[in-house]
Amino acid sequence: MTVLRVRGRALPDGEWVDLFADGDRWTTDPVRGAELVAEGWLLPGLVDAHTHPGAELPGQPLDEKLLREDLRRHTESGVALIRSPGLAGQPPDWFGVDPELPRAVHAGPWIAQHGQFFDDWGHRVDHAELPGVAAAQAARTGWAKIIGDWAPGDEPVPVPVLRAVVDAVHTVGGRVAVHATQPEGAAGAVAAGVDSLEHGLCLDPALLARMAAQGTALTPTLAAVNAALGRMRAAPDSPHRRWYVGGATAHGPLVAAAAETGVTLLAGTDTRPHGRIADEIRAMVVAGVRPHDALGAASWTARAYLGLPGLTPGAPADITVYAEDPRADLHQLDTPRAVVLRGRAVRKGPFLSFSV
Repeated sequence: MTVLRVRGRALPDGEWVDLFADGDRWTTDPVRGAELVAEGWLLPGLVDAHTHPGAELPGQPLDEKLLREDLRRHTESGVALIRSPGLAGQPPDWFGVDPELPRAVHAGPWIAQHGQFFDDWGHRVDHAELPGVAAAQAARTGWAKIIGDWAPGDEPVPVPVLRAVVDAVHTVGGRVAVHATQPEGAAGAVAAGVDSLEHGLCLDPALLARMAAQGTALTPTLAAVNAALGRMRAAPDSPHRRWYVGGATAHGPLVAAAAETGVTLLAGTDTRPHGRIADEIRAMVVAGVRPHDALGAASWTARAYLGLPGLTPGAPADITVYAEDPRADLHQLDTPRAVVLRGRAVRKGPFLSFSV
């Protein structure tokens, strides 16, 4: 296999690096005959930390062909790693290891209370069973995803049950992600000490300091939340409309406050079409998150949170290259100059030199 070479300003620090792909690991040791793929501004591979590839509509079974198509869209956009907190079924053996598709962290199918969540998706379990089922899932995949609440008026998973889930999953070395879009569900997830809060709509900003202190990350899926806001504003008045419009209107300022408070932000798209992580980064910036921090939520910060180092010797050989500093021009995110995944160029354009 041809050894690839990339060089340029490596984020987050902006230091000049000259990297060679030694298989699936970066090295700074020069390799004779290495192919220079690109020069530019270098990110250690983009991350979509909340995506559900492989099903067209809620409740549909996992479609392996569609799964490949969705993951290919991620790769083309510069995403080298995804986290799927919930899938329509157990993924095939090639998921996360196919050399031309993103690395993957996943939680398998969702785990929900009876009478909540989409029909035909996930497991419905009693509260007494929930810690054991979640721990078994996390032992297999590293993560368990709990639907902590659902529609307005539904009862969230009780805090003592969630605490038992967290304890059981942590005992087997796993982590817990919780879907919460209601005030009580979000507060309960924080009180239980979950590892990541997904969406976090209607989260009380007073809880952000506790999240930062205990290491609970927030994946706000802000672009997806914003996309539905206009439609919901035009809908007839109802408790559902009032809940959504109120929560979604406050969500951008909440995300900006989370970043300011020191909460770990993870960028995730949540919806179709796949490969739109740039939209989430830009939505964070529009909400008031610094471009540097928004990019980190979709790259080096997210990779570190999921256990992967950045652009250092020995790190996985993933990289997304841009012609200019994407922090200064977020539209750069739509046109990566090159994408390297596992030491292989999965996207490269004509070589262009880069001015130091």
